[in-house]
This record gives sequence, structure tokens and C-alpha cells, in this order.
Amino acid sequence: MRRSVGRNLSLCAVAASMVAVGAAVPPSSASAPSSAPSASSGAPAKVPVAVGYGGAVASVDADASAAGIEVLRDGGNAVDAAVATAAALGVTEPYSSGIGGGGYFVYYDAKSRKVHTIDGRETAPLTAGSDLFLENGKPLAFSDAVTSGLGVGTPGTPATWRSALDAWGSKRLGSVLKPAERLARDGFTVDDTFRSQTAANEARFRKFPDTAKLFLPGGELPVVGSTFKNTDLARTYAELGSKGVGALYRGDIGEDVVATVNAPPVDPASGYRARPGKLSAKDLKAYAAKYRAPSKTSYRGLGVYSMAPSSSGGTTVGEALNILENTDLSKASDVRYLHRFIEASRIAFADRGRWVGDPAFEDVPTKQLLSQRFADARECLIKDDAVLTSPVAPGDPRHPGRCGTAGDQAAPTTYEGENTTHLTAADKWGNVVAYTLTIESTGGSGITVPDRGFLLNNELTDFSFAPANPAVHDPNLPGPGKRPRSSISPTIVLDKAGRPVVALGSPGGATIITTVLQTLTGFLDRGLPLVDAIAAPRASQRNAAQTELEPGLYDNSALRTALEGIGHSFKLNPEIGAATGVQRLPDGKWLAAAEKVRRGGGSAMVVSPTR
Repeated sequence: MRRSVGRNLSLCAVAASMVAVGAAVPPSSASAPSSAPSASSGAPAKVPVAVGYGGAVASVDADASAAGIEVLRDGGNAVDAAVATAAALGVTEPYSSGIGGGGYFVYYDAKSRKVHTIDGRETAPLTAGSDLFLENGKPLAFSDAVTSGLGVGTPGTPATWRSALDAWGSKRLGSVLKPAERLARDGFTVDDTFRSQTAANEARFRKFPDTAKLFLPGGELPVVGSTFKNTDLARTYAELGSKGVGALYRGDIGEDVVATVNAPPVDPASGYRARPGKLSAKDLKAYAAKYRAPSKTSYRGLGVYSMAPSSSGGTTVGEALNILENTDLSKASDVRYLHRFIEASRIAFADRGRWVGDPAFEDVPTKQLLSQRFADARECLIKDDAVLTSPVAPGDPRHPGRCGTAGDQAAPTTYEGENTTHLTAADKWGNVVAYTLTIESTGGSGITVPDRGFLLNNELTDFSFAPANPAVHDPNLPGPGKRPRSSISPTIVLDKAGRPVVALGSPGGATIITTVLQTLTGFLDRGLPLVDAIAAPRASQRNAAQTELEPGLYDNSALRTALEGIGHSFKLNPEIGAATGVQRLPDGKWLAAAEKVRRGGGSAMVVSPTR
């Protein structure tokens, strides 16, 4: 029971569909199933926008959204629904999420009108040093680190679920895991996306017998239209539901995780050497998801709340918004809008690289990075007839100084993996959740915990293996128990009365930041309906020589030529991000929105649709 089969479009069709961003999908096209269906009843309908009462869920997958809707219909709140949806994504989107990974959870409490966040980022082993990815004094090849035990961090997702439910949920973990447990046991229908992601990982997966047995049934790629079951994961969910997440952090599931990380079960015939990790039972016992104050900035009189460090999402999106505050984007031409958006992103990424890391290890000037004074000192670098040269030197948010005052030497942006998943949920009481979770690369480490049904993350590869510029302090080097820097940016926007306007987020590694920024400006400034702001063709600039463009922009020769005339340089990226969001409407209604095309399209659902 999964996404509709055969809905992937050619790049030309993708480009054409993304160019037309002016018209909203009418609410009459929205629908939602009465409950999460069984494997025998067929997949739930998959639509990119839904409007109605009782709460809403948006994710990349119809079965996952249906799991959240089921919990809402059963009296659960947005937190319960978010955990249920996340668990179901661990079944149907196992290459992007799961209990072997981590993430960041942003929650709006309607009663208090306050935003809270949970940092569920994975952590490095307590024995890790800054030389974790060095061999003979040189950085390890990225490909060797990605598919290894060395890249595996202590999982944070189960602890995030427990922390969220304990603080704000209304149901027990075992109850909200039931839809995902059933989905894993009964199976879902394989679609083009699942098969293509499996195919992209096939060579890696064959190196590990347990991974190959699970994801290459009978030694072959899963067939589109076939039913994919994961009975091992169903049993794991059942154990977590009955024993609690202590089964992972202090119990037998954790023992299996540690054994797998430290001695990756490789097929000897492959000849592959999977470097062992350093994870221990002590690391699992020491792990804690952290309640953190959200990042906050003001934009167009609205409050924008997101993740503070260890994620760089909230500070970087927030700084870029502050830089754009003085430009009337609603009246700007497409050329000026994109030029300003690109340059604000470029500058914000320069500052991110120098200042943001795990606040337990680094003195991160979060408040100063989000100050309008600092943004103004950076915004003055932007010229309408010229382009900044990357890498741009960072500013010093503690001492903004005059325009152009550098805070350090320039350093290029380090690599960050691009696969994750995002969900957004709301309930009839007005509570909202924006939750992004990940196992890092598509397929994570490629290592499945034997008999447990889930892949392990390779999140530690988000650390800098070595400083990008040896002369510049790098806040993202490994350390004992340290959280690697993330770009995850689940965001909730509130009006002046403290009520939600919109909540959204996206996967995509470092492109998460630019995706969230562009979607917000498209919705708040350019007047696009939420579903069209999500579908609009994307650009991503991350303090690099070239800006990445999706086909809908790259193939617009007039627009691209005008921007190149200013000095921009572009390269094609077929797909950037896969956002979802919810919007509060009058009279207690919600609008849920997801992708129209990316990743085969997303799934927006509401409890009681209006027509």
C-alpha cells in the first residue's frame, strides 16, 4: 500500500509542470481515506493538496500520511500523528528514515501559543576525536566512510519519539506504532521510486547479506506493483511498543546495533572491507534527545520558528530572511527576486560554515546570527548589477562592523548528504508539528541490523573530515558525543497573535535550507498558494561558484540569460528537495500540501475533507 505506480514523469514534463505555478489545485480535488487501509484494500489516494477539518498530515508517502490520519481519527493529537507517520515512513521510506537514524522535531502548542523543539540528532561515539575520519593523517575517502560502521552515529529517532510523546502526546508509544507495525507486516506496494532507489544502492546492498536479503528479495530488485513486506521491522516495532525505547538504548535491540556497527556483517565473496565503527553500549545509554529553545526571527511582522544548533537550519534560513527583509520581493521581477534570493543564500551559508556547530562543543552566536543588525551589515554586500564571488568570507555576528567587514577568511562549504524525509501534521485543537528525520545518504550506511529490519545511518559523515580551510576554525569537526551539524529546517510561522500561519520542511541535505527559504518567500512574498510554492522550480546556492537550478528554471533561457548577464553561473540539478506543509485556514480548517511531482509526488490528507 504505497504511492500510486507509474506516476514518475520525464524531466521535460517535470519542468513544464513546475513552470506553471500560478494556479492552486482546487480543494474539490482533495480526498482522504476513512482510515489507513489494509494491504488487501489497495493504496490510499495520493494527492498533493487537501483541505478540511479535524487535522491534517502531509508526507511523501500515502501510507504514512494515512497512518497519521488514522491516529487523529482515533482521538490522537498532532504529536501522536507525527510519530505514527514517522514510524510508517520507516517502513515505506526506509532509505531516508527509520529508527536507525535521527532528526529534529518542532512543535507548536495551541494552548500556550509557544513553539518547542527536540534535537534528536545522532551523536558520535564517546571515544571519537577530531581525527575520526583521518587515516595516516589524511581524510578518508568519502565513499569508504559512507558505507561503513565508522560513519554510524548513535540513533536519535526512538528517543525523539519518546521525548515528544512524554511531553506533548496523548497516546502511548505502542498505540501510535500500531499502524506502522501493521504496514510492515502486511506490506506496501512497490512503486518506481522505491525500485529506483533500491537499484541505485544495489551494488552497496549486495555487500551485506542481511541488507540484500531484505531489500533484494530472491536476489533481485523489487518489482513495481509487488507487495514488499518487512516482518523483522514489524517485530521490532512490536518490541519497542511493549518494552519502550529502552529496548534500543539499554536492551537487546541496542546490543544488536552495537554488534553490527563494530563488526559489519559483510559478504566475504564481495571482497569489501567495511571499516568497523566505535559505537558502544555506553554510547546508547548516554544518549538523550534534547529539548531546545527554537531559533526565532521576525519576517514581514511574522514570527519564524525553527531548529537552533546543532542544526544550522534555523539560523541560516533566519539570517537569509533577515537579509531579504529590506527588499520588496512581492514587487520584484523574477530576475531580481532570484538574484536577491541567491545572494542572500550565498552569504548566509558563508556565516553558517564559520559559526555553527554543536553548541555543547562550540560557542555558537545564535542570537547574533539572527539579529537584524548583522543581516543589514551583510545585506549591503549585495549589488543588483554584480554577483559575489564564492567562497564569500564570513562576517562576525558578534561585531557586525561596517559593510564588508570579514569575520574570518573564506572557506568552501563542506559536503552534506541529500536524503531525508519530512512530515507536517496538525490537529483539531490547533497543535502543529514539523518533523524532519533522516538516516543521511539514500540507504544510510547500507548496513541492516540482522533480524531487526532497519538500516543504520551514516550521519557522522556530516562532520567535516578535516577543516575546509586549515587557516579557519571549523566548528563541525568530530568530537566525543558530538552532534554533527545539520541543515534540517522544520519551520513554523506564527502571526502577531501567536497563531500558526504555515508549517513546512524538506529533505535534501544542505539544499534543505534553500528549499525552505524559497518556499517561504514564494508563499509569504510572491503570493503563491502553498502547494504551488512547494511545486515551484528551485534554485540552490550554498556559497559555491555555481548555483544549482532545477529544469523549470534552467530551461528558462530568457531568465537564465538575464541572470548570467549579471554574473551568475549555473548547473543543472534534476531534483531539489521534497517539501510538505500545512496551512491554517479560517473556521478551524487546515490545508495540507505536498509535492506534485518530486519523488513521485507527495501525499496530503485531512481528517474530514471539504468539497
